[in-house]
Amino acid sequence: MTNAIYVAIDTPDLGQARALAEAVSPHVGGLKLGLEFFAANGPAGVAALSKTGLPVFLDLKLHDIPNTVGKAVAALAPLAPAVLTVHAAGGREMLQAAKAAAPNGCKVVAVTVLTSLDSADLADIGVSSTPAEQVARLADLVRSAGCDGIVCSGEEVAAAASRWPKGVFVVPGLRPAGSAVGDQKRVLTPAEALDRGASLLVIGRPITAASNPAEAARAIAASLASSPALTAGA
Repeated sequence: MTNAIYVAIDTPDLGQARALAEAVSPHVGGLKLGLEFFAANGPAGVAALSKTGLPVFLDLKLHDIPNTVGKAVAALAPLAPAVLTVHAAGGREMLQAAKAAAPNGCKVVAVTVLTSLDSADLADIGVSSTPAEQVARLADLVRSAGCDGIVCSGEEVAAAASRWPKGVFVVPGLRPAGSAVGDQKRVLTPAEALDRGASLLVIGRPITAASNPAEAARAIAASLASSPALTAGA
């Protein structure tokens, strides 16, 4: 049975990050390290948390011209991330450059529509499509560029998975039943996302802001134990 939970360690404090990682390590499948952590601690911080033995999902959402992104991915390769994010909106050549530069075994997944955005937000930046339409369009682009999967909300993951049976689908912005939604606009519970086709579940504040992060992680993992996706060995 695969543990699909990647806990989002979004803190600039390396000591706090290490303590969180060690506390939840028996109950999660990996660590997601984002911009806040990386800006404060850099590659050395990533290397330090890699010592927990958990796979590292390096969530930097790279988005620049193809040459720059390719060189950035190559520079990150010694960290051996299990998963690395780029932005699908960077275009086909950028996506291809990222995948070509990634180390063996690293899954390059592209962010489609951030979970903090809804249709009104997309309209503000000149995108007339609904989130679902934009995710589908970008997922097709990412697949054709040779990357491994996408990041999307739980609302779009079922449709994306049906179009791309072997894709990797990362779903962030998840909230266990009863949790505060916060700044997320398109959310599901972890179990709902997994049952709809998610491959990796990114869960942050419901674990890291809990009074007992280890217990919160354990409870979420337990809530997924009977999921058909896991019992089938997905």
